Amino acid sequence: MRIPVMLLSGLLLSAAVAAQTPPAFEVASIRPSDDQPVQANLGVKISGSQVRLTALSLRDYVSQAYRIRNAQIVAPDWLAQTRFDIAAKLPDGSSAAQVFDMLQTLLAERFELKIHRAMQEFPVYALTAAKDGPKVAAILDTGDAPAVAPGTVNVAASGSAAGVVMDLGGGAVVGLAGNRLDVRKVTMAQLAECLTRIMDRPVVNATTIDGRYSFTIDLTEGDYFGSIVRSALNQGLVLPPQALRALDFASRDPFSPALQRYGLTLEPQKSNLEVIVVDSMRKTPLEN
Repeated sequence: MRIPVMLLSGLLLSAAVAAQTPPAFEVASIRPSDDQPVQANLGVKISGSQVRLTALSLRDYVSQAYRIRNAQIVAPDWLAQTRFDIAAKLPDGSSAAQVFDMLQTLLAERFELKIHRAMQEFPVYALTAAKDGPKVAAILDTGDAPAVAPGTVNVAASGSAAGVVMDLGGGAVVGLAGNRLDVRKVTMAQLAECLTRIMDRPVVNATTIDGRYSFTIDLTEGDYFGSIVRSALNQGLVLPPQALRALDFASRDPFSPALQRYGLTLEPQKSNLEVIVVDSMRKTPLEN
């Protein structure tokens, strides 16, 4: 039996379109986050087929979806100030690794997000091993990390005038409180990401060091409050002028002296990094 050429072409085209269909959540609910004027509590939790994203800004969602730092998103300021909670269900047979791509689809469909990619030069700090050799064995944490069920993600961050805590999951925690930075069971890549959140420029992991590390860095009162303010600014919070004045008494890089004792450096550099440019996006989502 001969299949007509046009029918065969149509079948091939349908198969190609199906293959290109982007992954999407089975269902997703989007609601404005409760106002949190005193303390911000952010979270990403994936357990089985359930996905819950709490109090993230639209800038955070773009960052998560495209796996890129907040600092590498070119967008209007309001994206960092509008926060939503998302509760979603993964389709059968999908995995937690697909959540990022599903989030891209959700933002395109419900917020009509349109972006393009570009390259832009940024001032950065490169986290590197010191020239006389790393001494990170002094801070290597050989303790067992808590067991995490496969397909489970549970990370959270909270912040207020009393301090900042970043729970990265798997026992990795970074806290900024009481005039000190307390680091527990973090990789060098995680350390760079956390420093990015509390410094005046992105920190890029340029080490080739494996393992998890724990240490504490004591800060002057001025550097501590300056880091708290930078953390709030990096989250897109609008601060009063009296809070911003804390930066006048803070070092731009209060962490290098302590890191150098462990054979690590934060080297100021300029680097070309990929950016996501938000061309257009709704301030509120379309209905389900």
